[in-house]
Amino acid sequence: MESLITAAARALAAGDALGALKRVALRNDPPALALRGIAMAQLGEYPRARELLRRAARGFGAHEELARARCVVAEAEVALVMRDLGGSPRALAAVAELTAAELALRSLRTGPARAALARAQEAADRARVPALLAEVAEARAALDRPAARRLFAGGEQALRLNEVAALLASGALVVDACRRGLRAGAAWLPLARWPVLFALARALAGAWPGDVDRQALIACAFRARRPDESHRARLRVEMGRLRALVAALASIEATESSK
Repeated sequence: MESLITAAARALAAGDALGALKRVALRNDPPALALRGIAMAQLGEYPRARELLRRAARGFGAHEELARARCVVAEAEVALVMRDLGGSPRALAAVAELTAAELALRSLRTGPARAALARAQEAADRARVPALLAEVAEARAALDRPAARRLFAGGEQALRLNEVAALLASGALVVDACRRGLRAGAAWLPLARWPVLFALARALAGAWPGDVDRQALIACAFRARRPDESHRARLRVEMGRLRALVAALASIEATESSK
């Protein structure tokens, strides 16, 4: 039966509300009720959607606090669309601050995110909704968990979100393996369309301030176990392209081992 829940969720994600309802219309377990509520909201049946989401939130057990919190958030969004803010203003105030925190985190503004989460905590405490309290606690905990790895010659370092933000704001040249590009302060050079150039940049950055020998660069960029002259010629071409692209951000110099 869980395959029906998965299929319904995929249908909702694709905007097929009717397709989702066909899969869970006869089920009354909490996950199905939540999906039915979201589908009804997509179809514009807001009162029915709100009722289903409330039933879903009540149905999730104590060990499913995050699922209940998501139902509370979804119900709040429906209430906003209905312009009905009288039902649970305290919960809506917490949801608004959670949304503000999420937007701040996506742009790595950790200071505003912490402030919004502090306000969300205060509102959730007043609302006394366990699921909402759990959602706020999870969001605050995410700020203190490792969010990225900084790789450098000889090792790596786990970074929290505020440390990632500080690194990006420092002006240092960063090869961003998540967004697949190069960043230096406000300057951003996307390399997602050039996977070979990105692989070369990542290899060079990982070894800095040391160098990378030609065989290693060929293996990294072209996945060639037995490089020949054609690989070496192509490496010279690709390195020339990379030098031209990053000239405004950094310089790439050939060493004896890389020639």
